[in-house]
Amino acid sequence: MNSKGRVLVAMSGGVDSSVTAVMLKEQGYDVIGITMKTWDYSRVGGKSDKETGCCTLESMNDARQIAVKHGFKHFIVDIRDEFGDWVIDRFVDDYMGGRTPNPCVLCNTHIKWAALLRRADNLGCDYIATGHYANVREENSRYVISRGKDPRKDQSYALWGVAQKHLKRTIFPLGNYEKTEIRDLAEEFGLTKVAGKPDSYEICFIPDDDYHRFLRDRVEDLDDRIGPGKIVDQDGEVVGRHKGYPFYTIGQRRGLDLAMGYPVYVTDIDADQNVITIGRKKDLISTTCRAGELNLVKYDRIPEGGMEITGAIRYNDDGAIGHLTQINDNEMEVHFPAGREAITPGQAVVCYEDDDVVAGGWIRKVNVESDALQPA
Repeated sequence: MNSKGRVLVAMSGGVDSSVTAVMLKEQGYDVIGITMKTWDYSRVGGKSDKETGCCTLESMNDARQIAVKHGFKHFIVDIRDEFGDWVIDRFVDDYMGGRTPNPCVLCNTHIKWAALLRRADNLGCDYIATGHYANVREENSRYVISRGKDPRKDQSYALWGVAQKHLKRTIFPLGNYEKTEIRDLAEEFGLTKVAGKPDSYEICFIPDDDYHRFLRDRVEDLDDRIGPGKIVDQDGEVVGRHKGYPFYTIGQRRGLDLAMGYPVYVTDIDADQNVITIGRKKDLISTTCRAGELNLVKYDRIPEGGMEITGAIRYNDDGAIGHLTQINDNEMEVHFPAGREAITPGQAVVCYEDDDVVAGGWIRKVNVESDALQPA
């Protein structure tokens, strides 16, 4: 074994993970590549001609060819059952509960890292590595995630849920690079076929990017169970009808088919009553959110009385100044003095101190009554 240790690299067949594997090989690690099959068209439908991540035959072949060319082993593992149970089922449950899910965070938290480390142990690997644009370091006996160098590609938001024991064995080789530099490195490494591959922005298991079709395929008799419902304004007056609450999200403007004389947005979703509330842009502003499934990253507990942070409420959000309070071992509350637009249940709120991730959690309530809440 090389002196730097053995590392299992998650390879999707894209440029980022391919450069990750070859870069670590060049640095003296004993590299093993692994491609995880998480879904297939027979399970999710909506077959598309677009390249959609790690689960097409072409992507798997690209990863394997790179491994063969650069002299390291490569395996393909089937984790469709694990992925379906955690990620796809939770995705559907969130929409059916009136929330807007974030499956990439769920995948990182419950599937990708756990699945990688199980295989890493079986293969005698000391570390795992991915092509995420983020950094991790040890500080004060904690493993701290921080933003990547490239602000346009930073993926720290999607990693808040990774457990400390998993971060301890994680390497992010791309954290100090910009995307353009990685494409240049791909050319230098002879990875010509993947160097120019476009980034994928749609959810991997919805290759046609049609959420409505996907939900109808997954939920039996969806249209019969949840038919059209009321659209009400801020005063509770009925102003229209909608197609069914799972097909809407907080902040949505298009597809409401309302002639109000001014722009309106979805401001609330009542899954129990199948009612959508609409309002003006100002009605999207909220100041407080409560989040569950708390994961503490930089500190093992938030200080008594809370701390000032920068809070991001969605992917690619620059964030805003807020105050973080830990309610108990599983919950936190974030107060944004200036307010935030379209804080959305089902998404994550991730709290930063400078570039470091302090904590993250799943948004459950918005504009909660916070005066009575004190740190546990």
